Amino acid sequence: MRILGIDYGSKNIGLSLSDEKGEWAFPHLVLENGKETAKKILKIAKENGVSEIIVGESKDFKGKANEIMVAAKDFAKSFAAAGLTVHFEPEYLTSHQAQHIQGVNKMLDASAATIILQSFLDKRKNKVTISK
Repeated sequence: MRILGIDYGSKNIGLSLSDEKGEWAFPHLVLENGKETAKKILKIAKENGVSEIIVGESKDFKGKANEIMVAAKDFAKSFAAAGLTVHFEPEYLTSHQAQHIQGVNKMLDASAATIILQSFLDKRKNKVTISK
Protein backbone atom coordinates (compact mmCIF):
# COMPACT_ATOMS: atom_id res chain seq x y z
CA MET A 1 0.00 0.00 0.00
CA ARG A 2 1.12 3.52 -0.72
CA ILE A 3 1.47 6.39 1.70
CA LEU A 4 0.44 9.98 0.94
CA GLY A 5 2.39 12.94 2.28
CA ILE A 6 0.78 16.35 2.75
CA ASP A 7 2.37 19.77 3.10
CA TYR A 8 -0.62 21.76 4.34
CA GLY A 9 -0.73 25.46 3.60
CA SER A 10 -3.42 28.10 3.78
CA LYS A 11 -3.21 28.72 0.02
CA ASN A 12 -1.81 25.50 -1.43
CA ILE A 13 -1.47 21.89 -0.37
CA GLY A 14 1.41 19.83 -1.68
CA LEU A 15 1.01 16.08 -2.14
CA SER A 16 3.58 13.34 -2.33
CA LEU A 17 3.13 9.59 -2.88
CA SER A 18 5.34 6.74 -1.80
CA ASP A 19 6.23 3.78 -3.98
CA GLU A 20 4.35 0.50 -3.43
CA LYS A 21 6.87 -0.70 -0.83
CA GLY A 22 6.70 2.53 1.16
CA GLU A 23 10.41 3.21 0.80
CA TRP A 24 10.62 6.27 -1.44
CA ALA A 25 8.59 9.46 -1.71
CA PHE A 26 7.87 11.27 -4.97
CA PRO A 27 6.22 14.65 -5.63
CA HIS A 28 2.67 14.18 -6.91
CA LEU A 29 0.84 17.48 -7.30
CA VAL A 30 -0.18 20.77 -5.74
CA LEU A 31 -3.81 21.64 -5.06
CA GLU A 32 -5.30 24.99 -4.20
CA ASN A 33 -6.65 24.88 -0.66
CA GLY A 34 -10.44 25.19 -0.81
CA LYS A 35 -13.72 23.70 0.35
CA GLU A 36 -13.44 20.58 -1.85
CA THR A 37 -9.73 19.90 -1.35
CA ALA A 38 -10.15 17.15 1.26
CA LYS A 39 -12.57 15.32 -1.08
CA LYS A 40 -10.08 15.62 -3.95
CA ILE A 41 -7.31 14.21 -1.75
CA LEU A 42 -9.52 11.32 -0.62
CA LYS A 43 -10.19 10.52 -4.28
CA ILE A 44 -6.45 10.58 -5.04
CA ALA A 45 -5.84 8.34 -2.03
CA LYS A 46 -8.43 5.82 -3.21
CA GLU A 47 -7.16 5.82 -6.81
CA ASN A 48 -3.60 5.17 -5.62
CA GLY A 49 -4.28 2.56 -2.93
CA VAL A 50 -3.20 4.81 -0.07
CA SER A 51 -3.49 3.33 3.42
CA GLU A 52 -1.83 6.07 5.48
CA ILE A 53 -1.54 9.83 5.31
CA ILE A 54 1.38 11.80 6.70
CA VAL A 55 0.73 15.46 7.45
CA GLY A 56 3.53 17.91 8.13
CA GLU A 57 3.50 19.02 11.77
CA SER A 58 4.08 22.76 11.69
CA LYS A 59 5.39 24.47 14.80
CA ASP A 60 6.73 27.91 15.61
CA PHE A 61 10.31 28.63 16.67
CA LYS A 62 9.37 27.88 20.30
CA GLY A 63 8.14 24.39 19.39
CA LYS A 64 4.45 25.18 19.79
CA ALA A 65 1.73 24.48 17.24
CA ASN A 66 1.15 27.52 15.03
CA GLU A 67 -1.99 28.65 13.18
CA ILE A 68 -1.23 26.40 10.21
CA MET A 69 -0.97 23.37 12.50
CA VAL A 70 -4.34 24.07 14.07
CA ALA A 71 -5.92 24.18 10.60
CA ALA A 72 -3.93 21.10 9.44
CA LYS A 73 -5.18 19.02 12.38
CA ASP A 74 -8.75 20.00 11.61
CA PHE A 75 -8.17 19.21 7.92
CA ALA A 76 -6.71 15.78 8.79
CA LYS A 77 -9.87 14.76 10.67
CA SER A 78 -11.65 14.12 7.35
CA PHE A 79 -9.04 11.49 6.42
CA ALA A 80 -9.30 9.71 9.76
CA ALA A 81 -13.10 9.78 9.43
CA ALA A 82 -12.71 8.07 6.03
CA GLY A 83 -10.81 5.20 7.66
CA LEU A 84 -7.26 6.23 6.77
CA THR A 85 -4.51 6.20 9.36
CA VAL A 86 -3.13 9.71 9.85
CA HIS A 87 0.31 10.50 11.25
CA PHE A 88 1.95 13.86 11.86
CA GLU A 89 5.60 14.23 10.94
CA PRO A 90 7.62 17.14 12.28
CA GLU A 91 8.48 19.56 9.52
CA TYR A 92 10.62 22.61 9.75
CA LEU A 93 11.10 24.93 6.79
CA THR A 94 10.47 22.16 4.25
CA SER A 95 9.32 24.66 1.62
CA HIS A 96 12.59 26.52 2.11
CA GLN A 97 14.53 23.24 1.79
CA ALA A 98 12.67 22.33 -1.39
CA GLN A 99 13.29 25.81 -2.82
CA HIS A 100 17.00 25.48 -2.05
CA ILE A 101 17.12 22.16 -3.92
CA GLN A 102 15.00 23.00 -6.97
CA GLY A 103 14.26 26.70 -7.02
CA VAL A 104 10.79 28.20 -7.10
CA ASN A 105 8.30 26.47 -9.40
CA LYS A 106 4.70 25.24 -9.39
CA MET A 107 5.66 21.93 -7.73
CA LEU A 108 7.42 23.49 -4.73
CA ASP A 109 4.73 22.45 -2.23
CA ALA A 110 4.68 18.90 -3.62
CA SER A 111 8.44 18.75 -3.12
CA ALA A 112 8.01 19.97 0.46
CA ALA A 113 5.45 17.17 0.98
CA THR A 114 8.05 14.75 -0.40
CA ILE A 115 10.59 15.88 2.20
CA ILE A 116 8.00 15.36 4.95
CA LEU A 117 6.98 11.92 3.67
CA GLN A 118 10.56 10.74 3.09
CA SER A 119 11.47 11.74 6.64
CA PHE A 120 8.60 9.62 7.95
CA LEU A 121 9.52 6.66 5.72
CA ASP A 122 13.19 6.83 6.75
CA LYS A 123 12.30 6.86 10.45
CA ARG A 124 9.96 3.90 9.98
CA LYS A 125 12.59 1.96 8.02
CA ASN A 126 15.31 2.65 10.57
CA LYS A 127 13.20 2.00 13.64
CA VAL A 128 15.05 -0.34 15.96
CA THR A 129 13.12 -2.84 18.01
CA ILE A 130 14.81 -4.33 21.06
CA SER A 131 13.53 -7.70 22.15
CA LYS A 132 14.35 -9.76 25.22
